[in-house]
Amino acid sequence: MFFHDATLEFVYDDETTARVVADSVAREVGEIDDERSRTTIERDGKTVTLAIDARDVTALRAALNTWVTLLDVAEGSESLGREYAGS
Repeated sequence: MFFHDATLEFVYDDETTARVVADSVAREVGEIDDERSRTTIERDGKTVTLAIDARDVTALRAALNTWVTLLDVAEGSESLGREYAGS
């Protein structure tokens, strides 16, 4: 049973960026999850929603750190790709 949860929403400038970021990190759902935490990622237009359920606060913190880092890397990669394509 999961007793702790966190839901984070990330709003991007456009749907393309939101889709690229969401698709990039969604590949990890199920790979990172374990018996202590579960994560879902959804996109609605320009908004990406990350929902984490965890059995304990330590697992919640670890999952948040992991997923926020993955999103940050995906955002940076998307930004670099956009810059490269524009040059």
